[in-house]
Amino acid sequence: MDRFVVDGGRPVSGTIAPAGNKNEALPVLAASLLVSGEVVIDNVPRIEDVSILLEALRQLGVAVGYDDAHTVRLDASKLNGSAPDPGLASRIRGSMLLVPGLLARTGRATFPRPGGDRIGRRRLDTHLTALETLGARTEPGSPSDLRVDDRFRGAEVFLDETSVTATENAVMAAVLADGATVIDNAASEPHVQGLCRFLNAAGARIGGVGTNRLHIDGVTELRPARHRLGPDHIEVGSFIALAAITGGELRIADVVANDLRMIRLMYRRLGVETRMEGTTLIVPRRQSLEIASDADGAIPKVDDAPWPGFPADLTSLALVLATQCRGTVLIHEKLFESRLFFVDGLIAMGARIVLCDPHRAVVVGPAELHAATLVSPDIRAGMALIGAALCARGRSVILNAHQVDRGYERIDERLRSLGAEITRATD
Repeated sequence: MDRFVVDGGRPVSGTIAPAGNKNEALPVLAASLLVSGEVVIDNVPRIEDVSILLEALRQLGVAVGYDDAHTVRLDASKLNGSAPDPGLASRIRGSMLLVPGLLARTGRATFPRPGGDRIGRRRLDTHLTALETLGARTEPGSPSDLRVDDRFRGAEVFLDETSVTATENAVMAAVLADGATVIDNAASEPHVQGLCRFLNAAGARIGGVGTNRLHIDGVTELRPARHRLGPDHIEVGSFIALAAITGGELRIADVVANDLRMIRLMYRRLGVETRMEGTTLIVPRRQSLEIASDADGAIPKVDDAPWPGFPADLTSLALVLATQCRGTVLIHEKLFESRLFFVDGLIAMGARIVLCDPHRAVVVGPAELHAATLVSPDIRAGMALIGAALCARGRSVILNAHQVDRGYERIDERLRSLGAEITRATD
């Protein structure tokens, strides 16, 4: 089992470029099942979740190869299965993204019990309802086995929650459906937009990209295409926080400014200033890190919401950042009831945090953190604990390093290139 060993107190400084968007990579790779011929995907992050999904595709008969470290070629012409390997599917939540392509190509699919982060209940009902609205049906006595007769059917789909993955599944089913589809209450995150752009490049007809209402005219087939994944805005937000809490000056190259508007706004509330120079985001050194009170003097709040709100995946890092800021702030994680439970480790390090309930924590800062041995429970909490260790006094050990590897490419090597004292050890 790998672990990170971190000596705190060194600023994270220099220049870095974000990896390709993890949450765009998984649906785009899964969507290769829909294409008649080869697709080429550039800027693919070399992370564990991607490796697992590619292996699941290989076992279904998809030809998978790398042109270089971050360019993947996929050809599903010889697809020979309809059920993802359950062992692989149980390791990532993205395995459910294989279902629309398998149904469209084979008429059958086994809906896997997905794995992924244990951050609270993550409903499957929205996915199943959307697919059933588009013509899928469950086999009698086997609710995880789905069938489609001939093709999906265009329909009006209203999602009962603004679920990213359910939106992506509905889009993938609709692009090859017979007739037109409207998806209301659709998620519109940058990675959902990226999937739509890839499918449109392959011949799909998706309108309303970037909004909460998607219009899709079904086509009979998709053609080979090439697509470049966008930069991971969650990783950009992570690096901003790490630079701010360690007092470093960081330049993050090749970012999409529009993807960062709410992230920069919420960080500014915590006293973190950033500026753009073209496509490079700059975090100045030695920031004041003073929490801005609300106009009426009330305690300010950092809360997550569906896009374009503050991303839930950055809530854990925002909380760690708040421990180093002067003032009091309420962190409100609205989506997942177990994401904030990692704060026990921060409290043990000296952070002043009151966990009000599973969704809310009050943070009073700044607090001088001291080293500790910590356990990474999920991808984003693991990155947040790295941030805490980087600004703590002494040497910290973070167990379950593989959790961070699932979402961040070679994070220890990349942070060392920025001056951090972080190494990887294996039991």
